Amino acid sequence: MPAIVTALYAGHVVDTQDRRRIALSALIVLVGCSIALWSLAHSTHGIVPGAHSSRLSAIYAIIVVSGIARAFLQPARQALSAELVPRELYPNAITWRSGSWQLAAVLGPAIGGGLYALGGTSLAYAVDAALIITAVLVLWSIRHVSAPRAETNQRMLTSLTSGLRFVRGEPIILGAMSLDLFSVLFGGATALLPVFAAEILHVGPAGLGILRAAPAAGAIITSITLTQFPPFERTGRTLLLAVAGFGLCTIGFGFSKNFAWSALFLWGSGACDMISVVVRSTLLQVRTPIDLMGRVSAVNQIFVGSSNEIGGFESGVTARWFGAANSVMFGGLATLGVVALVAWRLPMLRRMGRLISETPATSPRANA
Repeated sequence: MPAIVTALYAGHVVDTQDRRRIALSALIVLVGCSIALWSLAHSTHGIVPGAHSSRLSAIYAIIVVSGIARAFLQPARQALSAELVPRELYPNAITWRSGSWQLAAVLGPAIGGGLYALGGTSLAYAVDAALIITAVLVLWSIRHVSAPRAETNQRMLTSLTSGLRFVRGEPIILGAMSLDLFSVLFGGATALLPVFAAEILHVGPAGLGILRAAPAAGAIITSITLTQFPPFERTGRTLLLAVAGFGLCTIGFGFSKNFAWSALFLWGSGACDMISVVVRSTLLQVRTPIDLMGRVSAVNQIFVGSSNEIGGFESGVTARWFGAANSVMFGGLATLGVVALVAWRLPMLRRMGRLISETPATSPRANA
């Protein structure tokens, strides 16, 4: 919630200030959050009455601060990458970035669990702080200053909503974001994996770990594969097929009562999702003016953050009403319905060719 609420203002700041400095500042705040968590983990429990309640309040406060920092970090990094990477290398660079993020998503919890078993929360948060300090040093080594952007007489509210108005005025970007929003909102099965592992597949904690890792494994392998090929010739058709494939894999997972098949369907959903992420992220950078990149990235962050969190809530509610398997199958069918609707209502997205040949939108049009 802190990240979503702060996102539009963060995008405004990113588009009016030096993006490298904003990203560095956000990372430094995250270092402080890690050190604060380490300090809480390192302190002695229960010395004074009410200590537990105070520690819990402190943890929530740190989570709020870290959410706000990430609201600034995400659009700042995306806008900065658009300045640093040559336009013809966008698809390949985004593929590597998305793949490395998926790899970290798999390795991070596993390493964190090992550190916790070895030295408790104190060691885990100490290593976390050290890794983020490393990220600060790496970003500091990039010698780049964002090009000065022309001052504008726009009021604050007008500037804050420029990203929303640009997305609304670009049907292709809006369609791609909507595909991601509703496919994850309806088709995400990850929130129910503990239920499937315990009550349907009967595989226990070890099996749950494999199920959780399967989508990321599919995404990583797909990202490595995509780096070896040129950009898609029929990007719009590829995007629609990828999201449809995500929906079909979700339906297959809901039907499956076999652990191996379930893991395979999750692997396929991760592979399809990676294709969708690469296309959408490339589309965002190719068609968005550089001076609007922060605000549009913030809007994308709201779409992604909302779909992930609200999608988990939707999965839990429908699973309570109809059962876990029926909930997942319904989500997959809803995803297919969204793909059909977008393909019907946005023929320009369906016919879109190579992204790198697309001409980016201009600032005057974005602010019109």
